[in-house]
Amino acid sequence: MDDLTRSVQNRRDALIRLTQDLIRIPTLNPPGRRYRDICDYLEARMAPQGWECQLIRAHGTPGDSADFPRWNFVARRKGARPGDCVHFNSHHDVVEVGHGWTHDPFGGELDGDRIYGRGACDMKGGLAASIIAAEAFVAANPDHAGSIEISATADEETGGYGGVAYLAEQGAFAHVDHVIIPEPLHKDRICLGHRGVWWAEIETQGRIAHGSMPFLGDCAVRHMGAVLDEMEATLWPLLAGKHTEMPVIPEGARSSTMNINSIHGGAVEQPESFTGLPAPCVPDRCRIVIDRRFLIEEDLAEVKAEVTALLEKVKARRPSFAYEIRDLFEVIPSMTEKDAPVVRTTAAAIERVLGREAGYVVSPGTYDQKHIDRIGKLKNCIAYGPGVLDLAHQPDEWIGVGDMIDSAKVMALVLDDLLSGK
Repeated sequence: MDDLTRSVQNRRDALIRLTQDLIRIPTLNPPGRRYRDICDYLEARMAPQGWECQLIRAHGTPGDSADFPRWNFVARRKGARPGDCVHFNSHHDVVEVGHGWTHDPFGGELDGDRIYGRGACDMKGGLAASIIAAEAFVAANPDHAGSIEISATADEETGGYGGVAYLAEQGAFAHVDHVIIPEPLHKDRICLGHRGVWWAEIETQGRIAHGSMPFLGDCAVRHMGAVLDEMEATLWPLLAGKHTEMPVIPEGARSSTMNINSIHGGAVEQPESFTGLPAPCVPDRCRIVIDRRFLIEEDLAEVKAEVTALLEKVKARRPSFAYEIRDLFEVIPSMTEKDAPVVRTTAAAIERVLGREAGYVVSPGTYDQKHIDRIGKLKNCIAYGPGVLDLAHQPDEWIGVGDMIDSAKVMALVLDDLLSGK
């Protein structure tokens, strides 16, 4: 073990405390609670060590309001001489708690090697590991070249528009050379990118009438049933036959996929406290939200055309069929090349720390690399961090202390390779 990795190892207790403190700030999204609190906490920790800290509110972004302002934190440590800028970006927001917990979701309980809590692996453990790695590197190399940046940003769980997207639009990545996003994708794997996304709402339209005389109306739910039947018969088999050369995990995500996120037709649902009966009406509207994940080999226009062609096929069979499609959200696939500098450096560090070659993966879902790539125009970006991806958003979410230590060692060696000038 060299001096730098030993320095990380010696910070084990500090890493545990930091992770626990971050978990204990319940930055729930939605709606976006306590974003300012976690940014203030990070500033109080890092500013006394000489980091230049900024708190940046993403005014006017989705969800930003007086009650729930979208606050972001960026810390910068400038070196003694010119060199590259290495940026570690983590999101500080976490998803709802849900049911089934046996540990306090915001207690940060340490049980053996595991720290439990919402956001432990996704991704406050990764944020803590990056901070410890940077602190260890700076202590060992106070006259390092270039600069180090650490950000904790808002709203990744809901698209990242109040976080990385906003910072990228403000030019925050224009001077950055390397980006590591410590998402929980296992300590021995480098995530090169992610698949694409198209969310859309499909609405079938009919005519309302009395439920005792449905022949006087036109049932939009039955029309939607025909759409779903056609999807089962033609669309899902088509998607299953599409495969990618991207190393997407898990294996099932190496094909194109589509999920129906929601469906609603007919009268508005009443609150649980309502004890009456529904009105007898033929539904004149039915809506589904689709979540289509597509591959780097696919074109977004073709992805959309497949669904339109399906709807037109149904329309040709049903004379009164009418529909609308509304785009909700779209992301183009992103993938960094294996020979990119940050990939090569991180792979070498993984081999030094773990004694085995790094694996290369692509995420089935998206994360903030999309904004660094498309808005920030920076391709030299990866996701690398501690944690088991399957635990994200689950009850009793946890992060392993040993995994955080190992990942922090890798991150510190990356800094050493890129900035020490040795």
